[in-house]
Parts: sequence; C-alpha cells; structure tokens
Amino acid sequence: MNGFIFDNTEIKNLGDCNYKSPIPLSFKDSNIFANFVKDSERVLFNIDLDYYKEHQNDMSTVPSFELAGPRKLLHFEPGTISCGIVTCGGLCPGINNVVRGIVNAMHYWYKCDKMYGFMYGYRGMVEGNEPKPVLLDPKTVEDIHLKGGTVLGSSRGNQDTKKIVDYLQKLKISVLFVIGGDGTMRGANEMCEEIALRKLDISVVGIPKTIDNDIVFVEHTFGYQTAFSAAVEAINSAHVEAKGALNGIGIVKLMGRDSGYIAAAASIASQDVNYVLVPESPFELEGRDGLLSLLKKRIKEKKHAVIVVAEGAGQDFFKDAEHRKDQSGNVLHSDIGLYIKEKISEFFKKEKIEHSIKYIDPSYMIRSLPPAPIDSMFCSTLAQNAAHAAMAGKTELLIGYWNGKFTHVPIISVVGKRKKINVESDFWLNVLLSTGQPRYMGDDITIKAKMR
Repeated sequence: MNGFIFDNTEIKNLGDCNYKSPIPLSFKDSNIFANFVKDSERVLFNIDLDYYKEHQNDMSTVPSFELAGPRKLLHFEPGTISCGIVTCGGLCPGINNVVRGIVNAMHYWYKCDKMYGFMYGYRGMVEGNEPKPVLLDPKTVEDIHLKGGTVLGSSRGNQDTKKIVDYLQKLKISVLFVIGGDGTMRGANEMCEEIALRKLDISVVGIPKTIDNDIVFVEHTFGYQTAFSAAVEAINSAHVEAKGALNGIGIVKLMGRDSGYIAAAASIASQDVNYVLVPESPFELEGRDGLLSLLKKRIKEKKHAVIVVAEGAGQDFFKDAEHRKDQSGNVLHSDIGLYIKEKISEFFKKEKIEHSIKYIDPSYMIRSLPPAPIDSMFCSTLAQNAAHAAMAGKTELLIGYWNGKFTHVPIISVVGKRKKINVESDFWLNVLLSTGQPRYMGDDITIKAKMR
C-alpha cells in the first residue's frame, strides 16, 4: 500500500439528483458521444496482479476510488446557482488555468448564475476584509492561463470558519471550489464540518495544489511537471558552471519541504547530477563514507560535481535550532542548501583543495512560471471534473488522479498526511542509477545493516 493508511473512500452526496445534465452524452459505447459516469464505477488503488489475486474472492475488500466525470443527473439545477473560487498557499504553475477551466465549465455547461472570486485566500472569504470578491466570467478569465501566479491572489493562515460560512450563506453560494495544498484542505475540511452542522446545501470541491507533489492518493499534482522541467534548466546551468572551473561544484536547492519529488525527478531528467539529497533518505556529511569524503574523491577524479538538494533534506543537522512554523502551520526548515555550501567550503579549505562553488536557488522563479503544455492540459481536466462533481451534489472531496484516471477522494483522507518518496521504489532506484551515488552516504552501522 506504499505506506498509506487507507481510509473510507466513499464520497458524500448532498441529496437527491433530480435535474438532467445539459451535456449531450450517453451510456452507450461505440457512438459519437462520450459516456456519462456512473457512481458505481471505481478506480482500483493497486492494479498489481498479485494484489488482485489476493482479493479476487471478495472484490468488495479491494480499496478503490470513485471515478470522476460528468453525471447524467444533477443535484443543482443548471442556471440557478452561484459559486465561489478561492486560491490559497504558495504559488504554483497552473493556478490560473484551473480558475479559467472552472469558470468556463460552470458558465458554458452549467449556466452558473454568478461566480465569485475570493481575493487573497481565505482572508477574502470573511466579510469586511478587503478587497471584496470579484465577479468572474469567461471574458475576465480569457487570457489568464498565459500568466503565472494567481489572478485571485493568495495567502496563508487561518480565518474564522463560522464567518466564512456566514459569508457563503449571505452570497447564496451553492458551490465552493478550493484550490490549495494540505493546509488549505484542512481549512476546507473545517468549512465542510460547519456546513454540515448547519445542514446547508453547499458543495465543497477541492483541487489539490502543491508544487512538491506531496498530497496522498494523488499520483501527481498540477505544476509538478512544469516545476521539475524548469529545475532541469537550473541544474544544467550548475553543471556548466562546475565544468568551467577547476574543481568546480554546483549546488542547486529545489522545492521539497517534506518530499523530494522535484529534486529527484529533475535529477533523473538531467542526467548530470552526482548527488541528490532529499528528506526521505538520510545522509551524513562527515566520515569515510559521508558526502564530503565522497565529494572529495569525485573532485579528484572528475574535477567537477553537481549536487541537488531538496529544501527539507538534512534537517537532522539542525536539531538544536528553534522550530518555527508559517501561518498555515507548516514547519519552517533551516536552510540546508547554504549549510552544505558552507560545510563543503570548510572541508575543502581544510584539505587544501582549490575549489569553486556556485550556488543556485531558482525556487521562486519556478513557482511563478506559467504551466508547460502538459500541465495546462492536466489543469483543464481537473477543473472540468471539479465542475461535474459539484453539480452532481458531491461534496467534501478533492479531484485526484490515480492509475491514469481522475478520481474523487474525500478531503478528510488527505488532511494531515504527506506523500513521500519510497526509497525502495523503482523511482528512487532510477535516481541512484542516474547519479551513481550510494544507497546511503554515511558511516551509521545501524542504517547500513538494514541495507544488507
């Protein structure tokens, strides 16, 4: 199960669905129309044959997700509702594409009466906070997909959930689309609880946004492929700089607070990285088999090296540092990139080895990019499936992506969890084979014993 704790994946529905979808689809195969999706259609969590054989006598025990897509019958009557959209947390390529996709789907397909864009995250969902919500339509979002960032602005931090729901009621909003990561989904879950307590007919649908690709039960999130593709350019620059100097060392620090997917994927794609440091794989600096000794050997043989480090790697080196959190409750990590740069410089000076270090941190440049075409397409489909789910009266869910299919995942199932690299996976093996680095950099005999 890749270390995931599998919760109940049943999706909550607001009530009866009595309105026929205006989209001209069918349930027939081999005609010129796509098909509506039935609630009974599921996406298996694990498609390995051996796992399937274990459960073939009782398929009801096999974990699965509800398949996303357009439903024939709707809970909300097209042309009679208003909806809201909010974007929260850090920037990520593709946010504007998702906003545009939602607006167009709700306007052209479901004739949504009014669409409010809440400004600067959850703070804009409290009445009285400026600026006020803006009205969105296809004209206002016509070209926003060509720009990075978010036209609605973003922010971190908690707001009074009761006041947020009060505002939703005042604006007569029936559907709220929430675009954000773990902290945002925590806030969305609290909203769902308050909405349920008041027995309101409001659907809350999340679109997972995290450049770190660390939301569980989602294979990859939008912006991730743009991010690691752009990171490759930074790595290439570091490689050129390293080769251009005697004993040159290029260090690239990339996003990855708790999960090192961007650092790992970019390193595989680049093929010019010698050491990849991620939160999931411990390492040591000192000792015979530590990073510094390995780097010294590499420099003596090849005269250059490239190191890629995820921002959350090596936090064990800062055990005595003050633990701080941002407004969303995320731990603010110490700067491992600069720490490693300083330690390498100290070590090579002590060893009397001439060297040159170039340090590159492209994080904010990458976060603010518009999405690559593959991410743009992914964003559009996420937005469309969010609109379908909302109109069918589904709530307290986010749109996931699993085994090549878009899915419905309960928000409560992802809150407080992090998807991490499995260091026994083919993905991490690819990193090791691409870089040539050992499975473990260090002399800890306990860790080495586990690898035998």
